[in-house]
Amino acid sequence: MSAHAVRPIANDFVTMYESPDPRQIYCYSPGIERLASGRLVASLDIGGPGVEALPGEKFLRRNSFGRCWLGKIFTSDDKGLTWLHRSDFPFMHARPFAAGKSVYILGQADDLMIIRSDDEGATWSPPSRLSDGETWGQAPCGVHYAHGCIYVVMENAGDRTVPGWSHTQCAAVLMRARLHDDLTRRESWTFASPLTVGDVVRDEDLDFFGVPFYPTQTQLAPGRGMCAMHWGETHVVRFTDPDHLWCNTTGKTFHLWARALTGTVGHAAVLKVVEQGEQPGTGPMQTMVETAPSGKKMLFAPCPGGQMKFHVLQDPITKLYWLLSTQATDSMCRMDRMPAERFNIPNDERRRLQLHFSKNMIDWCFAGLVAVGPVEKASRHYASMVIDGNDLCVLSR
Repeated sequence: MSAHAVRPIANDFVTMYESPDPRQIYCYSPGIERLASGRLVASLDIGGPGVEALPGEKFLRRNSFGRCWLGKIFTSDDKGLTWLHRSDFPFMHARPFAAGKSVYILGQADDLMIIRSDDEGATWSPPSRLSDGETWGQAPCGVHYAHGCIYVVMENAGDRTVPGWSHTQCAAVLMRARLHDDLTRRESWTFASPLTVGDVVRDEDLDFFGVPFYPTQTQLAPGRGMCAMHWGETHVVRFTDPDHLWCNTTGKTFHLWARALTGTVGHAAVLKVVEQGEQPGTGPMQTMVETAPSGKKMLFAPCPGGQMKFHVLQDPITKLYWLLSTQATDSMCRMDRMPAERFNIPNDERRRLQLHFSKNMIDWCFAGLVAVGPVEKASRHYASMVIDGNDLCVLSR
């Protein structure tokens, strides 16, 4: 290694779960939470043709080619050095979070699903359904606590069974609930108005900064295609610094920061949600596009690794935002010159996990290269993280 090379700061790792058959059983959606006691609670889901033969209750997702999915829960009481398998659950795209005296795992089995533990993740309730006959998605992203409430984003994916369905129908939906309510009950939740990419912008409306980078919904080379431009895997943040241009001192404005699938790198998609009640934490929530001081709508913001699922959290002490994301190194490679082992289109590299920090979610400072897979297909991505004392605890594929 060159003396001037960037050295990974956390290349060593502990294996929490490993597929018993990697060609038939695939690992997805790592999510992690730290409880007040210091216990870590982690979840993931597994899919693939081999899942059907595994023990435990599973679910069959619509349009999943007849394949089953299964979620798993683990806990650690030694800062992640060892893990104990606690339970399984029949849904996916799940993330654990604490609320009141309980810990929950929220995800989807097409409809929104949630389970609760009242003993720090040792035992879990049966799944409860928070929607009926709908299709939802998302990945394990951060949650936000304010006004005695928890705020979390899930994505209403529209009706995938309808011919002509497009990713542009996915709507990022902010959900709010009081911390001490029973969050396994649908009536405990308030849902923001949905907003999709198709509601906001068309490809032909954009010019001068190369978005979308490739023609959308197009096969660009054998086995390599560009999907419809859309957002996904969304975080919720709130600006409390009165010097920030987007700070609303009433506390009723939240921002959604999402992966922007544009064919290029370095952008996140940004939306704004405003509570309509007289007091923060009350009333309906309206989703809209943010506006720059010029009056121009601002759908995209700078975000290193914004082309892939990223994770954002705010340090309550320094107030800095920390960004864990995938580093692209070769997004301008010609399609016909890409090595066969590279996945899909050039901006889809997945082996380098990077860390940045920011005071405002726009200006990002490089903090370090977290981990690098030893070969092209050794992914280090789709990661989640929590603050654990003076450490960041990262859970990654």
